[in-house]
Amino acid sequence: MSQTVNVHEAKTHFSKPLEQAHQGEEIIVAKAGKPYARLMPLAEAPKPRRPGRLAGRVGDAFFDPLPDEELDAWNRSVDTP
Repeated sequence: MSQTVNVHEAKTHFSKPLEQAHQGEEIIVAKAGKPYARLMPLAEAPKPRRPGRLAGRVGDAFFDPLPDEELDAWNRSVDTP
């Protein structure tokens, strides 16, 4: 759900639309009645990657070459538009 506010109202009471955006609401800021900008919550930052977290879970067979018929299937899917 989105709410539209004019620039003057957004400037005068900035903390109110900012808090609404933080709560998940989309706020459209309009200038002369035309949509001008959008306030919306930021996406949650991704968790940092941890190298080696799958250590011991991938067997040696993972690194073996693929059989020819499987390689051919992959190559056909790449060549086909």
